[in-house]
Amino acid sequence: MQAKVTARLHRQLQADSGLSLADFDVLVQLTDRARDPGEQPRARVLELAESLQWEKSRLSHHLSRMQRRGLVAREDCPDDGRGAFIVLTDDGRRAIERAAPRHVETVREVVLDRLTAEEVRVLGDIAERVLDGLDGPA
Repeated sequence: MQAKVTARLHRQLQADSGLSLADFDVLVQLTDRARDPGEQPRARVLELAESLQWEKSRLSHHLSRMQRRGLVAREDCPDDGRGAFIVLTDDGRRAIERAAPRHVETVREVVLDRLTAEEVRVLGDIAERVLDGLDGPA
């Protein structure tokens, strides 16, 4: 089920916006870090890798591709000469703003609209229990 849902969401995003599911995930992580309305959201690479549960090398390669497409930019970190911030660009913000409504609609169509309100609640309870187990000791 997880593979089929992911594949459907990926195809929908690609068709509607040209974004991959991985692009969307990165852009969501950055937009969720917005502090002030006028400031471009930013995050350290390691923070993004942890949030996304990706290996740092996978994220670095993906960010390079997103940077070439103008969705994100890298900025030096003034406090750490070796570190860098990943910054959401105006193009990246526009891309996620265009993609998000249809993506949410597809999630509803593919998953939520097929379940009763009680089933959605139970699914949430199950997901929380599984996540609690994954967040504990390995």
